[in-house]
Amino acid sequence: MTTERGKKIDTVWSGTWVADRLGVSLQEGGDPAAPRLDALLGLALRRNPKRAHLLVSQVLGKHVPQSPEAVYAAGYGLGERVRALLGDGAAAAAVVLGYAETATGLGHCVADGLALAPYLHSTRRPVPGVEPAGGFEEAHSHATSHLLLPEDPELLAGSGPLVLVDDEFSTGNTVLNTIADLHARHPRGHYVVVALVDMRSPADRDRLTVFAEGLGARIDLVALASGTVRLPEGVLAKGQALVEEYETRGAAGRAGGPAAVAGPGAGAASGSGSAAESGAGFGSGPVAGSAAGSSAGSVAGAVAGSAAGPAAGSGPAAAAEPPAAVERVALGWPGGLPDGGRHGFTPADRDRLEAALPGLAGRIAAALGPEPGRVLVLGNEELMYAPLRLARALEGAGAAREVRFSTTTRSPVLAVDDPGYAIRTRLVFPAHDDPADGPGDRYAYNVAGAGFDAVVAVVDGAGDTATLHAADGLLARLAPHTGRVLLAVVPSYEPAAVPVPAPVSVPAPVPVLDRQEPIMSEPLRGPAFSSYAPEDVGWLLQDFSDVELEAPTEEREEAIQAGGAHYAESLPVEYQPSPAYQELYQSALTASAARIARAVGTVTETVLAERTPSPVLVSLARAGTPVGVLMRRWARARHGLDLPHYAVSIVRGRGIDTNALRWLAAHHDPADIVFVDGWTGKGAITRELAAALGEFEGFDPEIVVLADPGSCVRTYGTREDFLIPSACLNSTVSGLVSRTVLRSDLVGPADFHGAKFYRELAGADVSVDFVDTVAARFDEVAEAVDAEVKELLAADRTPTWVGWAAVERISEEYGIHDVNLVKPGVGETTRVLLRRVPWKILAQRGAGADLDHVRLLAEQRGVPVEEVDGLPYTCVGLIHPRFTRGATGADGKAVASK
Repeated sequence: MTTERGKKIDTVWSGTWVADRLGVSLQEGGDPAAPRLDALLGLALRRNPKRAHLLVSQVLGKHVPQSPEAVYAAGYGLGERVRALLGDGAAAAAVVLGYAETATGLGHCVADGLALAPYLHSTRRPVPGVEPAGGFEEAHSHATSHLLLPEDPELLAGSGPLVLVDDEFSTGNTVLNTIADLHARHPRGHYVVVALVDMRSPADRDRLTVFAEGLGARIDLVALASGTVRLPEGVLAKGQALVEEYETRGAAGRAGGPAAVAGPGAGAASGSGSAAESGAGFGSGPVAGSAAGSSAGSVAGAVAGSAAGPAAGSGPAAAAEPPAAVERVALGWPGGLPDGGRHGFTPADRDRLEAALPGLAGRIAAALGPEPGRVLVLGNEELMYAPLRLARALEGAGAAREVRFSTTTRSPVLAVDDPGYAIRTRLVFPAHDDPADGPGDRYAYNVAGAGFDAVVAVVDGAGDTATLHAADGLLARLAPHTGRVLLAVVPSYEPAAVPVPAPVSVPAPVPVLDRQEPIMSEPLRGPAFSSYAPEDVGWLLQDFSDVELEAPTEEREEAIQAGGAHYAESLPVEYQPSPAYQELYQSALTASAARIARAVGTVTETVLAERTPSPVLVSLARAGTPVGVLMRRWARARHGLDLPHYAVSIVRGRGIDTNALRWLAAHHDPADIVFVDGWTGKGAITRELAAALGEFEGFDPEIVVLADPGSCVRTYGTREDFLIPSACLNSTVSGLVSRTVLRSDLVGPADFHGAKFYRELAGADVSVDFVDTVAARFDEVAEAVDAEVKELLAADRTPTWVGWAAVERISEEYGIHDVNLVKPGVGETTRVLLRRVPWKILAQRGAGADLDHVRLLAEQRGVPVEEVDGLPYTCVGLIHPRFTRGATGADGKAVASK
C-alpha cells in the first residue's frame, strides 16, 4: 500500500484493532494531495475519563520509533508552508509556540522551516526564578496545566503573527485557551495554527470562526492532512471497559504465565516479567518480560517507516548473556546553548546547534563503534528536539545500519501485541526529573521487542538523577531489550534571572512550584466568606479580600485600552446606591417577589423532572448565586431535598474555572451537576460554557436560568424580560462577594479563580433579606408553578436565539457595527449603568415600573432613554462608542467598532 505521494507503508493499518472493537474510524478530509490519515495515524486506548481513544502519530517521534529524517521533514515542511503564507517580513516578526509535551519537537521543526522566528514551547516543569508569562489548560489531557517561561519577558509581547504548533487539532479548545490568554495580555492581529492533522468536527470549525470574529483577528490553519474521527455513541464507556478487560488479562498473565493473557488481538506474552515492566496491568504483550522468543519481527513491522525487524532468535533479542553496563557518552554540548525551547530558542541558537551537530553526533557514533546495527535514539518527555537532531545527524552520516527516534512520555496507554494496534509494547519506569506534580510512572512505547541493537537514551541535566540509574529506572528497563544502552546528557539550560516588578498594591506572586494542587481543599463558606449561611452555598474560589483590585470605571477602561488587560484582572468600584435608589430596589422587590418565586419554582421543578432527581447546583458567580440559593430553598421547602450548591467562576474568552470542575468531578457525579445563572442576554455565557465543557466528560453544558428573554436555553423559569431585583445591586445582594478575578500573578495553573468579600459593606447588605423575601412567597405560587411546569414539559422549548438576532439588528441600525457593545435585557442594561460608560438606553415603549431603577440610574449619569417599538427585551443598554476600545467584548478584551 502507498500514499498519494508514493511512500510505502505497512499493509496493516495500526488502527484496525480499535476500529473493529469500538467502531472508531477515520474519515478523510477529501484533499487528494494530502497523505492518507491511516498512513499518518494509528489508534490505541488509554485510561482517561475524558477520551478513551488515542490518535497515535506515525511521524511525530513520540510513541512510534520512526526515521528521524521523516519526523524532521514533517515539521520542517509545515514551517516552510507557514513562511510562504506569511511572507518573509511577517515571518521575521513572528513567534512560534509549541505545546508540551507532545509537540515540543514538532514546534522546533516548524520554527526551523520558518527559519526567521524564535521558538518557545510550553512546559509542565516549573523553573525556580523564572516568572511565568502565561498559562493555559489542555482539557482533554491527563496533565492539563501548561506554563510559558520565556527567558525574555518581551518574547510574547510583540504584535507580529503567533504560530501555535500541536500534533493534532482535535477540538480546538487548547488553542482557543492559549489565544484567549495571550491575546488578553498582548493583542495581535494574526494567528497561525499548525498541526500534523486537523481532526475537528464541523461544529468545532465553526466555533473557531466565531472566536476569531469576536477576537477581531485572523486565524489560519496549516496541516499535513485533515479529516474527522467517527465516534459511535457510548464509545467512551466501551473503551474504558475494554481497557479494564485487558488490564485484568495483563495482571492474570503476570501471575499465571503467558497463556492467561492470550486472547483476541492480544497476542501471547513472551514471558511473565515484573509488574513494573508490564505496566501494572496495562501491558499484555512482549512488554511483560525479556524479548527472547517474542515476535520481534512483527513488532518492528508495526513501526511505520522501519524495515522488518530481525527474525526471532537473531540480534540482541536472542542474547544469552546479561546486557553490559550503561555507557555514558560525553557530548561536549556547547556552553550556553539552550537544550530546547522551554525558555526560548532563537535563530542564532539554531545556527550554533547546526554548527555543533556534526561533532555531537560524531561522539555518539564513536561510542557506538563500527556496525552498530539498528539504533534507537530515545528522547525524554519534553526533551524531543535535541535528541531528534542528534538522531538525524547519525542517520545522515550513515553511522548505523538503521536509526530510529522516539521519546518517553507521561501518558499511560494500553499495550496490545497485535499488528493492527499502534502501541505494541510498553516499558514502565519512575519519573526521574523530580517533577513538580510528584513522583509517578513514565513510559517508553514500542521499544521492547523491536530488535534494537543499541539504545541511546538522551536526557537533560535535570533528568540525570539517581532514579534514572536505579534498579527500576529507565536505563535498567531498557537493558533486557537491547544489546547496549548508552546515555547522553544535554545540560539543562539555566536562564538568566530577569527581575520582574510586582504589580502595584498586589502581593508578590506565589511561586508556581507551590501551586500544584488547588489551594482550597474545601469551598469557602459564610460567614468567613460571604454573608450567606454556610449551607446555602460553597464558593470554589480564592479569597482576594486583602488585594487592591478596584479602579474607577473610566480609569479602568482606559487601563484596559492602554495595556491590553483582561476585564477579569481588575474590579470596578462597588456602586453605593443613593437613598432614592434603595427605595426603588425595595419597591421592586415587594412588587416582584411573587413573580420571582414562581420563576424559581418553575425552573427548579423542571430540573427535578427532566435533568436529575438529585441535582448538584453550580451557580455561575455571581449573578447566578442568588438564584442557586433560592432553587436550593425551593427544593428543601417543597420536597425535603438538601441539594448541594456551589458557586464557580466563568470568564468570557477564558472559560470556566477548570480546577473547580476537577474538584466537582472528584466530589460528585458530573451527570448530576446543573449549572445555574440569573438570566440570558444575547447568550454569550451560554456559548462560553458549552465551549468550555467540550472536553470534560459527563457534564451537561446547558445552563438553567431564572429568566431567558433571549431564548438561549431550554430550562428556565420564564422567558419574560422583567426586573430581577438582584440585578439592581452588586455585591450587597450577592452575599457581599465581588465579581470573580482571573489574573496570572494571583491565580496559578492549579488554583481556583478568586473574588473579594466586602465585609465592610455589611451595613448595606440585603442578600439574605432578598432570599428570605422571595422564599416567603413559595407557598402562594406553588399551585401556579405545578400548572406551568406541566405545560412546559409538553412544550417545544427549543432555543430560537431571537435575542441574538435583535442585538445584531440594533447594532447595525444605530451604527455601532459591533454586537459586543449592545447589552440586552433589564439585568444587562443595569450592569451597563453601574459598571460601564453608557451611551444610551433603548426602552420598550410603555414599559412600566420594571424600568424605574434604570430611568433613575440613567438620569444620575446623564444618559438618554429612548422609547422604541418592536423590542423583544424590556430595555437594551448601549455602551458609549467613545470608550469602545475599553469595552469588554465576547472575548473579554478591548474591542473596537468598525
